[in-house]
Amino acid sequence: MGLVLISHSGSVVEGLRDMVGQVAGDDVAVGIAGGTEDGRLGTSAPRIAAALRSVLDAGEDGVVVLFDLGSAALSLELALEDLEPVDRDRVLVSEAPLVEGAILAAVQASVGASTVDVEAAAAAAATMPKLPRD
Repeated sequence: MGLVLISHSGSVVEGLRDMVGQVAGDDVAVGIAGGTEDGRLGTSAPRIAAALRSVLDAGEDGVVVLFDLGSAALSLELALEDLEPVDRDRVLVSEAPLVEGAILAAVQASVGASTVDVEAAAAAAATMPKLPRD
């Protein structure tokens, strides 16, 4: 299974892809879509669709998508409409926090977890403490 990471910033998803690669290795396909075609902050449905296709075409059974801000969901919806129904059915969209969720999802994907289990791991990042608790 693979991951698609979406951000309003190309730099954010490029760096995050590097982090994911270090924890998951080359066994997890990662597509990214960040920024607009002209280099501005924002999201692009064609870029998202291309990232989805790149992971789906890699032969992945399923794809978990993580994104940064709510407005990216609008571009994602348009990108999903551009896919064939059989491909759209292989995509699971997560509301997990982008960075933490991507890392937890990558670890689960690297050990062969199902798409549902990978998304659940990503979603758990929303309640993960960042500071040590007494």
